[in-house]
Amino acid sequence: MSNIEQYQGNLQYAVDIVLCVDATGSMFPVLDNVKSSALQFHDRLNDVMAKKGKAISQLRLKVIAFRDFGDDPSSAIQQTGFLHLPGQARDFEEFVRGIDASGGGDIPESGLEALALAINSPWEQGLDRRRHVIVMFTDAPAHPLGTHASAPSYPAGIPGDLDELFEQWGYARSQTSVMEQSAKRLVLFAPDQAPWSDPIAEEWDLTLHFASKAGEGLEEFEMDEIIETIANSL
Repeated sequence: MSNIEQYQGNLQYAVDIVLCVDATGSMFPVLDNVKSSALQFHDRLNDVMAKKGKAISQLRLKVIAFRDFGDDPSSAIQQTGFLHLPGQARDFEEFVRGIDASGGGDIPESGLEALALAINSPWEQGLDRRRHVIVMFTDAPAHPLGTHASAPSYPAGIPGDLDELFEQWGYARSQTSVMEQSAKRLVLFAPDQAPWSDPIAEEWDLTLHFASKAGEGLEEFEMDEIIETIANSL
């Protein structure tokens, strides 16, 4: 019996999560913590939902590991498609464990390109209730969008600047949003620096910002914040 069949007759919850993970050299001390927490996502979210008397009918995770197009374009973005959990847990685990903290060049990284790819993901549109969550893990500011647009392998369709990206994220009554207003959430574990703290955390709706510092990793309470954010919003 599939999960969806198991919960037929009750509300069916579909959760899509995109994890944007800074994989540059400065993240080496913390990347193992991020990997470990990511691999626990499915079980921990199910446990919290069960305590609330709810069950997720469909959980999909997508990972975007990013570095810097200005340093090594060939390794600046590595990503999966959406993977169904628990069925594709092995594929998810293999990709996450294979992320290697390396490179990065200067201090800012290509985090906004990763965020743009996340926003434009093929989000689930079915089932009764949906939650579309983007989680950003980085210890660095980001290059302005388009800084390295001429680099080989730079993704097609990336917005030219942050204003265009904000239009894609959307807001109440927005006509240009590519995300479902009632479903979306953005959770930032990022420095208290531009563009994360301002303008994104200050101006984008449905966004939570937890200031991060290099070397401190993904703390347990932070993972709990992500889980609770998802569970409480369903």
